[in-house]
Amino acid sequence: MAEESPRSRLGRGLAALIGDAGDEASAVERARGQRRVPIEYIRANPKNPRRHFNETELEELASSIRAKGVIQPILVRAVRGQADAFEIIAGERRWRASQKAGLHEVPIILMEISDKEALEIAIIENVQRADLNPLEEALGYDSLIQQFEYAQADLGKIVGKSRSHIANTLRLLKLPDSVKKHLQEGRLTAGHARALLAHDNPEALAKAIIEKGLNVRDVEALAGAQAEAKGRPPKKRPRVAKSADVRALEKKLSDTLGLSVEVNHRNTGGELRIRYKTLEQLDALARRLGGRH
Repeated sequence: MAEESPRSRLGRGLAALIGDAGDEASAVERARGQRRVPIEYIRANPKNPRRHFNETELEELASSIRAKGVIQPILVRAVRGQADAFEIIAGERRWRASQKAGLHEVPIILMEISDKEALEIAIIENVQRADLNPLEEALGYDSLIQQFEYAQADLGKIVGKSRSHIANTLRLLKLPDSVKKHLQEGRLTAGHARALLAHDNPEALAKAIIEKGLNVRDVEALAGAQAEAKGRPPKKRPRVAKSADVRALEKKLSDTLGLSVEVNHRNTGGELRIRYKTLEQLDALARRLGGRH
């Protein structure tokens, strides 16, 4: 049997540290390696890919911490050359909320890891929890590639994403700064941003998206129309071959509902489409979904 690489061990073993707080085995393992330290001994990691923390969410977490304490310990590493100083690897949001809650001590797990591993864990934790906005995710991936010469495929294995997801996320860094700001502050989605990459004037289109509430398909249509006007064929989304399991599921759902059902599944999620022809069919479907047959 081939020896498991340190990278794959890191990606899988991280679940024991930042995984489900209700997992008994993980909880026991965390308790063995954790201790409590004064909160002033801890400092933020300047390389943490997450830069924005929602104040309302921090206040809500602080209220929970006041009532129940910090359930999940903060992952830290010792600061070289300084006594009683720890840098956060994962858990900066809990640390910030603990300060708001007025805690004097917090639970930590002390790890001995390199700069590269610390950045890996910070990105993995945030990606797994969907805590990063798309631009922060892109900057995190770019840091690993620039500082530690990761290939996109290797990086994808570590964070549990496809190589195409890594590549598409990194492309967001090519957008103008004003568009990046909209993306960072949640006014644009990653889907909007990727569609903007194909447009000659992404800043103007970004403004239109926000003002008119355009969805991703609207933006793709505008970009396609612009390409056609300039004599360039619009880019078509590649059709992904469906597995036998997905086709079987489509047939089962279609037979059950008596309607045409399409399942489009990808590694990052997917969509379920149910087609109806009459209002009666829609009403019958609504009754079934609502539990009234």
